[in-house]
Amino acid sequence: MAEVSTNALLPETFQGTAADIAGQIGLMWELIKAPLIVPLLRVAIYICLPMELMLFIERLYMGIVIILVKLFLKKPDKRYKWEPMREDLEIGNSGFPMVLVQIPMFNEKEVYKVSIGAACNLSWPSDRLVIQVLDDSTDPLIKDLVEKECLRWAGKGIDIRYQIRESRGGYKAGALKEGLKRDYVKDCEYVVIFDADFRPEPDFLRRAIPFLVHNSEIALVQGRWRFVNSNECLLTRMQEMSLDYHFTVEQEVGSSTHAFFGFNGTGGVWRIAAINEAGGWKDRTTVEDMDLAVRASLKGWKFLYLGDLQVKSELPSTFKAFRFQQHRWSCGPANLFRKMVMEIVRNKRVNIWKKFYVIYSFFFVRKIIAHMVTFFFFCVVLPLSLLVPEVEIPVWAAIYIPCIITILNSVGTPRSIHLLFYWILFENVMAFHRTKATFIGLLKAKRANEWVVTEKLGDALKNKDKTKPTKKPRGSLFGDRILPQELGFAAFLFFCGCYDVLYGKSQYFLYIFLQVITFTIAGFGYIGTIIPS
Repeated sequence: MAEVSTNALLPETFQGTAADIAGQIGLMWELIKAPLIVPLLRVAIYICLPMELMLFIERLYMGIVIILVKLFLKKPDKRYKWEPMREDLEIGNSGFPMVLVQIPMFNEKEVYKVSIGAACNLSWPSDRLVIQVLDDSTDPLIKDLVEKECLRWAGKGIDIRYQIRESRGGYKAGALKEGLKRDYVKDCEYVVIFDADFRPEPDFLRRAIPFLVHNSEIALVQGRWRFVNSNECLLTRMQEMSLDYHFTVEQEVGSSTHAFFGFNGTGGVWRIAAINEAGGWKDRTTVEDMDLAVRASLKGWKFLYLGDLQVKSELPSTFKAFRFQQHRWSCGPANLFRKMVMEIVRNKRVNIWKKFYVIYSFFFVRKIIAHMVTFFFFCVVLPLSLLVPEVEIPVWAAIYIPCIITILNSVGTPRSIHLLFYWILFENVMAFHRTKATFIGLLKAKRANEWVVTEKLGDALKNKDKTKPTKKPRGSLFGDRILPQELGFAAFLFFCGCYDVLYGKSQYFLYIFLQVITFTIAGFGYIGTIIPS
């Protein structure tokens, strides 16, 4: 067979030296830039700028409202009726309502003892409290350990029930729904939910329940999360900054102005009658907590957030676990919005202002626009504009407004203000995953209902020096540590930055190269902790 020459593999116009090929590529770029690239990029800018303004107005509104709330609004115990629960010498403990504590679990080897122990130490009359451990574990050894822990506390006089199911149908929502069907639950008026890594203080119920007892219109009292491992690594510090803004501003504003916010899935007390009236737990999305909250709100129920009612919990400290969590938290709301938007519009029990808040502010801006504009504008449109000098992005959109939004986001965690710039870069990386998950939820594509339990390490890291490392199986490198998509974006941004250095006048390459470093670090998996083998 005749040897295939290089000339046969390349078109005639591409034959020649490397310089000639580069020249041909440059010529093709110039040919398509004016009629195709420039108009498309301008359209993308015209779409991104209104989205950025929407996010800016939302953040500014939140900032103004939270200042007014802190300065002028009375505290919850002054706005609502609240009286401490006390034992009565005549009727004994019967003045205390029956409370159910649900602890959903799935292979929680590292944290099951802590969560069960914290629930059993709640300061509430033992004959008015039922603790329900809903164990969906698939590991027989872990199931045995959890059951023994329940039996140990039962031996101390605690009414604790260990419940398992034949299948994990509905995941967490299915477990919670199944738990409420038990005969011994029928006398319970309220249910408090704690995920397996949550550790309530003993007085949690005594501070929360009176709001429900004395205010019949309140369906939910939500506590604030505090993180026991926020100083573990840079990844947990970044998460703390994002979540502190959510609790300090978003939840507080929703509670104070509309008596509505999204239930966080744990660390909150529900009125069981409100759950039943709203239709109970549903597993149609991966955010069963938000689903229930929206449905209960449409029935006219009010929610109360207590910023000083704090519950200790654990942040995911591995990048893999964090990515799975963010996929669920981004895909689920988008999917729920798609399913419920018309139901919210047609609802007649809530006023138009609350409908607007739920649809526009709660869902559209915070759950969809925020992810998309962060990724498309700062990771795609802005870098591409460096290659196309014919298209200009206003300085106010590229610098001033993002800086103001960032400063407004920093109010939740003042101690980490020195990490603010790196937090921006990291959020841009995560915006890629969140945007992808948002589209999956909106289109109900593959992985729309994927549920991966967030891995908790508990004390595993403290004991890592005592554990002998074992070899990881081949193939775990990709997907766990090396992430081609992040590295691909790093290469794209690096090219754009180099082009700006050589030919541009904007000086944006300073930001671009820092973003390259962040994408590269994420692409090689050097974020978070390493799980001991």
